[in-house]
Formats: sequence, C-alpha cells, structure tokens
Amino acid sequence: MSLFGDGLEAAVQKAFTRPAPKSAPAQMRYLVKQLKGTRATAQLLRISQRTVERYVKGQIRKPRPDLAGRLEREVKKRWQPRVRAEARQRAATTGGIVIDTRARMGYTAPIGSTDDARIRHLTVALPPQYAARLFDAQEAGAGDQQLQQIAAEGLRETYFQDDGRRAGQLEEVRFTDVEHLEFEL
Repeated sequence: MSLFGDGLEAAVQKAFTRPAPKSAPAQMRYLVKQLKGTRATAQLLRISQRTVERYVKGQIRKPRPDLAGRLEREVKKRWQPRVRAEARQRAATTGGIVIDTRARMGYTAPIGSTDDARIRHLTVALPPQYAARLFDAQEAGAGDQQLQQIAAEGLRETYFQDDGRRAGQLEEVRFTDVEHLEFEL
C-alpha cells in the first residue's frame, strides 16, 4: 500500500476493542466466514481451495512468510468494521486527527526565513474536517500523493497559518521527503 494509507489504517486499528485472530487456522476460519466460502478466500489469498480447507481443519498451522503477511493484512482489513467506522466517524466529526511526522516542510520564502522548506519534526492536531477529507479520500482509493496534499493543506492551516492568525497570503506548503509519519485518532 502506501505510507499515508498504511498510517491511517494503523491509527484506526488502534481503536480495536478485541485483538484480531493470531494463529493461521483461526485467521483462515475468520476469512472463510467473512467471505462466505473457501473458494472466495482461496482466490483472495491466491492459494488453492484445498489449502484453505486444510488450514480451516487445522491440518496446516504455519504458512509461508508471504502468505502469512497476506493473511494477516486481509484479516485486519475486515476486523471489527463497526469499531473501525465509529473511530473514523469520531475523528471526522469531533476528535480530529493528530499527525506526527518528520519531513521536509515549509513554503517558498526568502532564504533564511523560518518558514523556508527544511526538515521538521511536527506533531500537530488537525481539525476534524481534515480527518474527514483524509478518510473520504482513502475510501475513494486516493493515492499517496492526494493524501499527502490533504495533510499538507491541514498543516498549512493549522501550523503555518495558526488558524488564520498569521501568514494569511500563504498559498502552498511543501511536504516532501517524509522520513516518519504516524497518525493518532
């Protein structure tokens, strides 16, 4: 996936109230139940239907590393959909989202200005409307570039312009060379 998409997904997963299944047979049983059959599960994981059946029965317990990764990713993607939806809704309406990043940020400014683009480590609480835009864009299948642009607009308004109290003429914030990115709901 992507840096921003994975970051948003990890933030939502922190809201889970119960841990996702850990063992491969339990994960496989969960997917079979969610997808309503072994055939759909086999197609999703790109393995044979017989292999899925053997995991469900407990005849196979330890998957190959690539299959283990796909299995865990697909289970977490479907785990606790209501809790996931509530966390997104809460962030988009009242809570907002906190972005913790280390990246090159700033905007075109005279050399030596404090707002010139440079590596910064910021932890900024973005307002709920930016959380809503990020989640809506992610849901619509937006790429990393679009999510990065939305986050840059939020940082411009919240950090650089201080919610309209300064730098009112600021047009575009550069948000590049992302070294670290983490979201918190």
